[in-house]
Amino acid sequence: MRQLICAGNWKMHKTAREAGAFVDTFLPLARAVPERVEIVICPPFTALAAVGSKLNSGRIRLGAQDVHWEESGAFTGAISAPMLREHGVQYVIVGHSERREYFGDTDLTVRLKTAAALAGGLTPIVAVGETLELRDAGRALAHVALQTRAALEGLSESDIARIVLAYEPIWAIGTGRNCDPAEANAVMAAMRACVPGLRDVPILYGGSVKAENIAAYTAQSDIDGGLVGGASLDPASFAALCANAGGA
Repeated sequence: MRQLICAGNWKMHKTAREAGAFVDTFLPLARAVPERVEIVICPPFTALAAVGSKLNSGRIRLGAQDVHWEESGAFTGAISAPMLREHGVQYVIVGHSERREYFGDTDLTVRLKTAAALAGGLTPIVAVGETLELRDAGRALAHVALQTRAALEGLSESDIARIVLAYEPIWAIGTGRNCDPAEANAVMAAMRACVPGLRDVPILYGGSVKAENIAAYTAQSDIDGGLVGGASLDPASFAALCANAGGA
């Protein structure tokens, strides 16, 4: 059975102090989440140490929001996989649509970052998704499959087995418009079929996912949890979402 994962992407929210206070409140609430659901919290880089120091139990995993493809060098503002590992990071989001839109990530840099994460002992959460224009033009499946193949190009099947994928329709991110679960499942099934080795890889849904709708997604055959934005910023709502994802 594939791993169920709920990953909270905090984006550019919470200072280190605020992040620590979140964890203090969240940890007792997380006890109600079924053990089969792996919880990942991805705070900003500046809050990684504050969050990581409170997650010693191992029940909740620490994630980062981006990684550079080199281990070191003249890359002002960038963070490498070894730097993340030093803070106890285990997961890292790669290729989020906001990184692609605002910071110049391309299929090539997403591929390089994915490989660097794997080489650095991190589990990449590789995000793909289409715009509303592509969806309305009937090109969602082709576009998402293209992004998936590009991100995983050159990886062995054993490396592919170590990743997590995320389908985030761009038109649903932060808009309150979530993709119909059956429609999302069809896209994610196409993702799973487009590259050998993805049969047992978790694929997460992201895009206005919340406690009230997550169970409808995880009930689908090819959806294995959520990459959660706004609903992960409140400890009670995120705990409820994680619990509902596991059928609690």
